[in-house]
Amino acid sequence: MHLSTVSEWMSWIESIHATEIDLGLERVKMVAERLGVLTPKCPVIIVGGTNGKGSTVSGLEAIYRAAGYQTGAFTSPILFRQNEQVRINGNLAKDEEFCEAFAKVESARGGISLTPFEYCTLGALCIFQNYPLDIMILEVGMGGRLDAVNILNADVAVVASVGIDHISWLGHTRELIGREKAGIFRAERPAVCGDFDPPVSLIEAAADLPAPLYFHGRDFDFEETTDHWTWTHQGIRYESLPLNSLSTQNMSVVLMVITLLQAKLPVKREAIDKGLKEVTLPGRIQIIADDVTEIFDVSHNPDAVAFLKQKLDTMMCTGRTLAVFSMLSDKDIIGSLTVIKDRIDEWYAASLQTKRSSTMELLEESFAAAEISQVRFFSTLAEAYQAAIQSARMGDRVIVFGSFHAVAEAWRARKE
Repeated sequence: MHLSTVSEWMSWIESIHATEIDLGLERVKMVAERLGVLTPKCPVIIVGGTNGKGSTVSGLEAIYRAAGYQTGAFTSPILFRQNEQVRINGNLAKDEEFCEAFAKVESARGGISLTPFEYCTLGALCIFQNYPLDIMILEVGMGGRLDAVNILNADVAVVASVGIDHISWLGHTRELIGREKAGIFRAERPAVCGDFDPPVSLIEAAADLPAPLYFHGRDFDFEETTDHWTWTHQGIRYESLPLNSLSTQNMSVVLMVITLLQAKLPVKREAIDKGLKEVTLPGRIQIIADDVTEIFDVSHNPDAVAFLKQKLDTMMCTGRTLAVFSMLSDKDIIGSLTVIKDRIDEWYAASLQTKRSSTMELLEESFAAAEISQVRFFSTLAEAYQAAIQSARMGDRVIVFGSFHAVAEAWRARKE
């Protein structure tokens, strides 16, 4: 099969499997074996967790690049273009690279059906084969144990945090979810957990392998002030580290991973500082300062929204806070609204242009259950965003959050 554009390929990829999500490794591993991508020539870091995966991947990528290493990163979900999913040395993979990689996957899969995420994971690994990489950093799509990236054996496995999300697939408790996420751990290889209160199931999973487990508050820690932070692990101490817009807790996890890989990939303090200063992540507390400040954040569950609320409390605002909001139907909408409702003066809500979007009826019911009355509903997120901007006065701020799709749709409306 020969398709000439990434969009053509994605349309095909999205049509060949009965469901968008079908957790399991048997099918994708069979195709990976045919492609010869199961034994990378460089160390592999796999990053899972409920929240903080993208920040952790970006932090690792930035510091390793600052240290002079060749990096390959695979992340999800995307905001605007499929190319965002694969980065080589910080640059998005090119259209022709995706088309070539997808053609290889198509040729290798035969009659094996793959989900879009499985297909794209294999495509990313094919692209990485074309570069002399020093490190590969892969972000788990969902869970860990049965996620497509888990076909590789991580040299260091990371669970950035454990919260309640994707309950239909992973379970309704932190203990059930923690065991799924710990599925990326490997025997005799280090694992890092960024959670200060890791589930017992995750700790037991590491002990059963056994895999040496490092987690916040016991094996490493950080202290944050208004203008810098300090990181410690056993006899190692980094003082006066630069802050950035991302969670310091996630950056602390990054430093633990880099410390564990120092024997293979040495990183000096200068590179750590440079990487922390330069790291960016579109859609994570992304601030556009003006007469009306705009803040875009992809937080899509109560824990992530709580972090957004914490960040808002550190930012000066002389006027009102207007929220442009939508969330997918399988998320904890009521819990997310409840966490932050006392920081929002007016809400502008709408359904999203995606299959998993909440209906208008569900959004109305959720706002009512959260006891929020200062809300206006619109037919599209773009209309909600435009209405919020028109209502905003000097000194106000407009926050867009609730979903990657919400940020993407509002951003497009802003550009247009």
